[in-house]
Amino acid sequence: MADIIYVDETSSTNTLLKDMLQRDASLPEMTLVYAGHQTAGRGQRGNTWESARGQNITCSLLLRPTAVAPQEQFAISEVVSLAVADLIDGLCPGTRIKWPNDIYHGDRKICGILIENHIEASRIVTSVAGIGINVNQDTFVSDAPNPVSLRQLTGTTYDIDSLVQDLWQAVESRYRELADEAGAEALHDDYLRKLYRLGTVAAYSDVAGQFTGRIVDVCRSGRLVIEDGVGRRRDYAFKEVSFLI
Repeated sequence: MADIIYVDETSSTNTLLKDMLQRDASLPEMTLVYAGHQTAGRGQRGNTWESARGQNITCSLLLRPTAVAPQEQFAISEVVSLAVADLIDGLCPGTRIKWPNDIYHGDRKICGILIENHIEASRIVTSVAGIGINVNQDTFVSDAPNPVSLRQLTGTTYDIDSLVQDLWQAVESRYRELADEAGAEALHDDYLRKLYRLGTVAAYSDVAGQFTGRIVDVCRSGRLVIEDGVGRRRDYAFKEVSFLI
């Protein structure tokens, strides 16, 4: 039976959960650790994750998606991002998923996700999904350009312990959909329906410079497809393209 484990403080819940795995390789799938405070929380692109003590969800969850081929590992990102969107939509509808797995409400970021997969012998042995959700924080002091919290959106103060339980259940529900190809396809369709800027003309930049285009697809492999102003389709892996305001 998987556990939900609380710690008052840790450097990073992803690091903590991976350390726990090193000590006990049989750690049950769906084990979740969450912290009252992270001293060195990590985001995508090597960024830090700002979170006031006791105000937000900072957690990591263990998955063992051995049936998912490494080339299809983006499905794990879809599971986690959709689960977070499900949770937040139940409290304040209107979330979108900014590729690959940031959660936005309007044009403001409410959640960041960092997934670290461990692959051996052409199979995914474990996935550690780090999730940071802005819940009760009113003021953000980092240089992150567009953060927002649930409290700022709704005016309500939320019980973190209860929300963590709800998040666990949301991930478990979405994760079950990966059991067969039809479920994985449905997950991908749901992800596309939730995609931030899908079909909207906006500004981007890549190695060649700035350009205007519209997102038209995300491949099952996770590559983002943008159609530029002259109708050419460009596809990108993570970190190869930037969203401009």
